[in-house]
Amino acid sequence: MVSVSSASGPAAGPVAPGWRHVYSGKVRDLFVPDDTAPDARPAALLVVASDRVSAFDHVLEPGIPGKGELLTGLSRWWFHQLRTVPNHLIASRDGLPPVPEELEARSMVVESLEMFPVECVVRGYLSGSGWKEYQASQSVCGIELPAGLHDGDRLPQPIYTPAYKAPLGEHDENISFERTVELIGLADATALQELSLELYERAAAIAEARGVILADTKFEFGRSPSTGAITLADEVLTSDSSRYWDAAAYDSGERTASFDKQIVRNWLAANWDQVGPPPTLPQEIVERTSARYAELLERLTA
Repeated sequence: MVSVSSASGPAAGPVAPGWRHVYSGKVRDLFVPDDTAPDARPAALLVVASDRVSAFDHVLEPGIPGKGELLTGLSRWWFHQLRTVPNHLIASRDGLPPVPEELEARSMVVESLEMFPVECVVRGYLSGSGWKEYQASQSVCGIELPAGLHDGDRLPQPIYTPAYKAPLGEHDENISFERTVELIGLADATALQELSLELYERAAAIAEARGVILADTKFEFGRSPSTGAITLADEVLTSDSSRYWDAAAYDSGERTASFDKQIVRNWLAANWDQVGPPPTLPQEIVERTSARYAELLERLTA
């Protein structure tokens, strides 16, 4: 998250007095303190999670009520669980504008980092795009896997499959570790790989103890300008950035009992050919997705 000076993306979301809106992504809105000079690195960023939901590169209607608050709460909880690794949350807000009460539960005040152009994906189970690629090549992102695996199978060990974060409006691209080295250098590429695998294994064990499988996830990292340390950033281990399954359902043979927006993806895949604007989500799909987000937060944090 580097300094930014003009709004882009979807229309500006909430109003935060003392903060200037600079960017809206598919599901989040970004602010800097009002007194931030153009092209200067801001003293902090205010990241506000909305109730918007996206799938297949489209923002859908309607949103998921309470989604921003639920996912922000989950991110905060995971940052605390993994606090031995530096993260971008700012502990002291002295000298910063207050966060409006109505935004507090779905906001994070964070350090502005020099972000790495890499999404650090870790897969512990074979699913989604990984399963499709395995069927064609018996590999995932160039990593050879044993023969005979099935959709939803646990991998012999977690694998690291990074992606290049494409410019706004373009699709992210799966890349090899070697390509990561070309982008950011061997030392940083190795550090991101090791940190990602370490964080995944720690988080998967925490989730497993609560009856939840962390099938895969993605992390994002940046370098802190103040300390030089590689720092965990963005959202972390939320239902939007991870694939979570119910362990009891998985053990009984049901491998689709997810706690993420797979409900939305499945409905869209069955009801939209991805030509033209996506259809409006039925209320039942909205309610089921909201309930699953809430259940995951309760299962993990109770």
